[in-house]
Amino acid sequence: MALEIDAKNAAATGDASTGATGKAKAKETKNNNNNVPAAGEKNLVNGGSTAAKKKGKKNRNKSPPQDAVSVESVAALSNGHAEKAAVNGDAANSDDNANVLADKEVEVKKPSAAEGAEGEGTVAEGDAVAAEAAAADDVDLDALHDVGITVNISSPGSDVLSVQLSSMELVQEIHQLLMDREETCHRTCFSLQLDNVTLDNFAELKTIENLDQGSTIRVVEEPYTMREARIHVRHVRDLLKNLDPADAYNGIDCTSLTYLNTITQGDLLDKKRTRPDSVDCTPPEYVTPGVREPPLLPLHPNIKNAKGPQALKVLTTSAWNPPPGPRKLHGDLMYLYVVTMEDKRFHISACSKGFYINQSTDDSFNPKPDNPSHLSHSLIDLLSHISPSFRRAFQAIQKRRTMRHAFERVATPYQVYQWSAPQLEHTVDAIRAEDAFSSKLGYEEHIPGQTRDWNEELQTTRELPRKTLPERLLRERAIFKVHGDFVTAATRGAMAVIDGNVLAINPGEDAKMQMFIWNNIFFSLGFDVRDHYKELGGDHAAFVAPRYDLHGVRVYNAVDVEGLYTLGTVVIDYRGYRVTAQSIIPGILEREQEQSVVYGSIDFGKTVLSHPKYLELLRLAGKHLKILPHSVLNERDEPVELCSSVECKGIIGNDGRHYILDLLRTFPPDVNFLKLQDVQLSKELTDMGFPIEHRHKLCCLRQELLEAFIEDRYVTFIRIAAVHLQQLNAKKQAATTASAEKELPAIAEKQEEQAEEVKPEEEKEKPQQQEESAPSASETKSAEAMVNAIREAQSNVAVSNEVQAAEVVKRACAAVGSLKEKEFDFRFNPDVFSPGIRHIDGPDGGVQSLAKQKRLVQDAAEFLVLKQIPAFIKEHMAHSSPPIDGQSLTESLHSHGINIRYLGKVIKMLGQMPRMDYLHRIAVLELIVRATKHIYYTYMQSTEPLHLSAAISHFLNCLVTTGPVNPAVSSEEAHKKQTRTNGGKHNKHNKATKGSKPQQAAATQNGNGTAAGGSASSSGSSGSSSDWTLMTPRSLWQQIRKEAKTYWNWDLDCDSIETAASKYGLLRISLLRAFCLKVGIQVLLREYNFESKHKPTFGDDDIVNVFPVVKHISPRATDAYNFYTTGQTKIQQGMLKEGYELISEALNLLNNVFGAMHQENGSCLRMLARLSYLLGDAQDALAIQQRAVIMSERVNGIDNPSTILEYAHLSLYSFANGHVGMSLKLLYRARYLLVLICGEDHPEVALIDSNISLILHALGEYELSLRFIEHALKLNLKYFGNKAMHVAVSYHLMARTQSCMGDFRSALNNEKETYSIYKSQLGEKHEKTRESAECLRLLTHEAVALQRKMNDIYSNGKLTSDLPPIHITPPSMGSVLEMLNTINGILFVHISQKDIVKVRSEIEKHLKTNTEENEITDALKTIVASANNNDNAPETEQPKGDVNAATPTQLTNGSEDATTTDSS
Repeated sequence: MALEIDAKNAAATGDASTGATGKAKAKETKNNNNNVPAAGEKNLVNGGSTAAKKKGKKNRNKSPPQDAVSVESVAALSNGHAEKAAVNGDAANSDDNANVLADKEVEVKKPSAAEGAEGEGTVAEGDAVAAEAAAADDVDLDALHDVGITVNISSPGSDVLSVQLSSMELVQEIHQLLMDREETCHRTCFSLQLDNVTLDNFAELKTIENLDQGSTIRVVEEPYTMREARIHVRHVRDLLKNLDPADAYNGIDCTSLTYLNTITQGDLLDKKRTRPDSVDCTPPEYVTPGVREPPLLPLHPNIKNAKGPQALKVLTTSAWNPPPGPRKLHGDLMYLYVVTMEDKRFHISACSKGFYINQSTDDSFNPKPDNPSHLSHSLIDLLSHISPSFRRAFQAIQKRRTMRHAFERVATPYQVYQWSAPQLEHTVDAIRAEDAFSSKLGYEEHIPGQTRDWNEELQTTRELPRKTLPERLLRERAIFKVHGDFVTAATRGAMAVIDGNVLAINPGEDAKMQMFIWNNIFFSLGFDVRDHYKELGGDHAAFVAPRYDLHGVRVYNAVDVEGLYTLGTVVIDYRGYRVTAQSIIPGILEREQEQSVVYGSIDFGKTVLSHPKYLELLRLAGKHLKILPHSVLNERDEPVELCSSVECKGIIGNDGRHYILDLLRTFPPDVNFLKLQDVQLSKELTDMGFPIEHRHKLCCLRQELLEAFIEDRYVTFIRIAAVHLQQLNAKKQAATTASAEKELPAIAEKQEEQAEEVKPEEEKEKPQQQEESAPSASETKSAEAMVNAIREAQSNVAVSNEVQAAEVVKRACAAVGSLKEKEFDFRFNPDVFSPGIRHIDGPDGGVQSLAKQKRLVQDAAEFLVLKQIPAFIKEHMAHSSPPIDGQSLTESLHSHGINIRYLGKVIKMLGQMPRMDYLHRIAVLELIVRATKHIYYTYMQSTEPLHLSAAISHFLNCLVTTGPVNPAVSSEEAHKKQTRTNGGKHNKHNKATKGSKPQQAAATQNGNGTAAGGSASSSGSSGSSSDWTLMTPRSLWQQIRKEAKTYWNWDLDCDSIETAASKYGLLRISLLRAFCLKVGIQVLLREYNFESKHKPTFGDDDIVNVFPVVKHISPRATDAYNFYTTGQTKIQQGMLKEGYELISEALNLLNNVFGAMHQENGSCLRMLARLSYLLGDAQDALAIQQRAVIMSERVNGIDNPSTILEYAHLSLYSFANGHVGMSLKLLYRARYLLVLICGEDHPEVALIDSNISLILHALGEYELSLRFIEHALKLNLKYFGNKAMHVAVSYHLMARTQSCMGDFRSALNNEKETYSIYKSQLGEKHEKTRESAECLRLLTHEAVALQRKMNDIYSNGKLTSDLPPIHITPPSMGSVLEMLNTINGILFVHISQKDIVKVRSEIEKHLKTNTEENEITDALKTIVASANNNDNAPETEQPKGDVNAATPTQLTNGSEDATTTDSS
């Protein structure tokens, strides 16, 4: 079956039974994502303790109980149930490498998140893995051996089908396979028999007796039951609406859109190579340079015929259901009603034998069989009998269904929402109606008679064993699966709560104070209800608290301490409300809050409790998270020790598990945003306007920042220690000082340099090249000096008395501000600035010294502003992978540990740098969108459900248009309605009732029942419910300005969208897109005229839907991650083959954990495609990259920045495969999306334009080509300066195009520019410079020849001879491809033997410097250790952070002695 699937992926024909797996397919089989090491998967029942085995016998349900069996095959792409069975690419074809892993338990070291120690260890072990794989033959792999067997399957009414299966698979998977194949897909109710024995669905094939190569399994139709009949009808309905994109637009069932096939018109791999002259390459209007506002319609191409042919007018359950008693006894199960395309109406009965037509009509009930009644086991067969047009349409749908790529049909892990959608026609669909209003929560079908106990499932999966690789895969997979289901359920519940579909557990209270339980999930709204956050900023604090809490849950989950449990947490923003969804601690609802909490404080530190088990667990976690254990005084003035912030509460559930909740203060506070009496910030910070008083007091530093800060301090610590050691030795060996003294200055110099670096970098404006080349030389010098110094120190340590060594460490510790005197120790006390908490101050020098702890937290905050923000900007100066929209900017800031509340500061810095213009614009857009979001949430909370679409369209008019805005509800009407105080959705009477017991208990669940709601100003609730009609564009923009000033301390000087557009160059469509995605609005797909002067741009019909914005944690796949990073290291060392193998192994593991669809699988695929291309296999690269594009469209969204990059890569590979026209179309798509998101002024646009220009040039479209290259040149000059390589290449391309057009003079001028850049940058001798010179010579020659001819004509007044044709040779495809590779940063290097030796020695030297550095560290560790032993100090905890930060360890710069892969 794996073969079957591979073939389907390779050439999405679906009919692989022909066995024609060509070379590509065979290759695909080799490293396809389906070769999943299905090691210990005998009974893969998930941790939710649903034993699938037991009920598997009777339960002949064709779809695996979703939550029980988690081995589903890729063939099970969609099974016919309400929810598509997720396909987890588990064709269990485990390959050797994985087997060895499983068998030998070679563990790749797991770097804990905090240590980031992906040092050499991982690499070495990666090699070990590979080595073992080689020795795989000798290992006894009996347990895992996975034999492929071919069996024949005969089903009634179709040919015998032969499939290849793996012995590890379950019988279940043959079911799925049959339900997915064209000829058998309409059967759902059948059993499989071998020699007249029915097979058990949940048995593995290898356990079945008599099943040999070539056995025939018979498909036997089984009698229907009520349940099976319903499942069958559902399946038929799913088959009929298979192509309909409605679900993807409505955001249901984890479906999403992909347009790659529309753009390439079919599968790229089936295409023939195109001849260049047959290609239509004129770009559409909106792709040519100079477009102002890109149109919206091309975002969703092919809207017209996306749905496929219609097979039936109506298929629904009949109103005559359920069958009355007498008919029940005749075997009637249910009645259906069908209207065919020929407009005939039929009533159909389902009985245990199948489906037949009865004699009922719409108004009389006559269930007797009609004549002829056409009894058939399958509804599809019956409908094909009675309606010829159904038969034709169904065949067409089937054909199109099997033509689609497998990845187009798999469900995504989380729902992706579209921000624009076409007008969808609403059809009659009883099944959809049943799903919406039925009490079953969509999952009960699979678990007989119970709702899921989410908490139990989430915690049990975490408790699964994790010693060996197969165990870890199983565990991670179960965690991921349950988490995905929980997020889906929580989202659904939150929407139901806000839509008023769930009864509160405290219905008597004010609407804002209500809490809800639905489907075993606890929901609370985001308002500060019991004045819990009064001191911390009221509703504002209550709004952000859940998000900070989620951060805390994420980091504690990542540390993964055994025995410490967190709640499943999802934060959902919907219709202006923030809802927190949490799993429920067993027993918490029966007790009062005071009884439950055994650790931490429920009143911000007035009463504090502690508990020995919690201390032990949290101390373990705190080591990774750098949290300092500290003691505080409780209400009786007794010291209480804590290992977390005071707010963090510990509750022991009835299940005996230790839960922690309210993790909102996991990390230390950010003092730059707190006004504190006793804190004096440094001068640089006060000059920049800090501290800024934030609207809530919950600001924390990010984990990434603390890690960067500690690493930075560690490097400094090592340097200082080295210097002191050297001085020591210098004194020691006065005799042999000469040598040491030479090095001392080098290091001292380095020290000063270090000191200078700490000052804010004012040298920003200096030309960049100098800046970058300067440090490297001195760095290497000082690194060598340090190494020598330390070597000497090591030899002398024995001699020198250890007191001095201890002294050295002590000095270094003091210099970097370590908490302990005699060892490097950096941990943070999260409560150090919390008001109302009484700390116990230790002695001044010690760890418990409060002053020291405060200093440390301040230093970290200062480091953020003075070091990290400049570092962030400097990193983006090279434009290597520039952010494209607000989301990618946010991710980049976060990875540097910079919070979004610093966005104002970042914008100020970017504003002074013309070369960062595009980033400045993206940042301003993001700030405006975020400010508007705050206003929008308040606005939405005071709007009645009646007026939602009118209110939203009015808001959008005020935000992005300049024309008239008249709200759809006239003001009179608004005043006529009595002004009701709307306290929220339900408009309850505000009875003040005392909270009953469960409600208080429920409050504990979410830290005293607070939650976070919009920054709802108190005025919102008292005003009239038609407040929204009063907003005008002017008032909205004034609010946005105010918000930008108060929240980010940044002055937005524009008072309308027009001034914003002209001042910052923002595109309105980009603003619309960013805002809709940020707050969850779906607008109608049509062209909007933002400049419209006469009528409002948006009407209430333009708002199609609102969808939730969901925040949750994403479980990681640790082993896959280790393989991936090891693979990257290998690639950087130039070992592409090994890198390729490791990364495909990572992909295997990812498929095993996440299933076929996931973002991380996508990045693996992109990497593999790039490696295949570099290794010279362009066809393979194309096949893999095609999957990467579809995956990115499905998982990230059709206009996500990463999708754009995938398109650009795919176009390069399709050009390399000779699909010239295709590659152009793909580039046009990428350019359109890019301009839609961020406008034309962006470094990525320059790259895409260069690519387009080159290909057009190859096709002989010189004028067009010139337009694109001119645009690219303009952008490259702006962003890279006039001496950069990019610019040289652009000039050269222009010269090429112009010479082809016969314009030799301009060509000469441009080529001269190229030559001068190469000469100044690379020197005369470089081959690039020589090539350019040669080019100049040829151009001069041509120009002279042409001039001579012209002169001839002028002198004689007539032609003496015919003008000889100008020699223009159109470039060969090969040369164009070479250029394409160059500008995309891919260099194929033809390496001679000599070079290989050189590279190898480079690498060895390179590794040596690494080991030398490790020696430094080791040396210091021994010194430190000996110093400590001297004082009988406790053992040292050395941070494992390698000092690699000191010298950058990347071999592949542009230096052309190794293959450069810059995977953007």
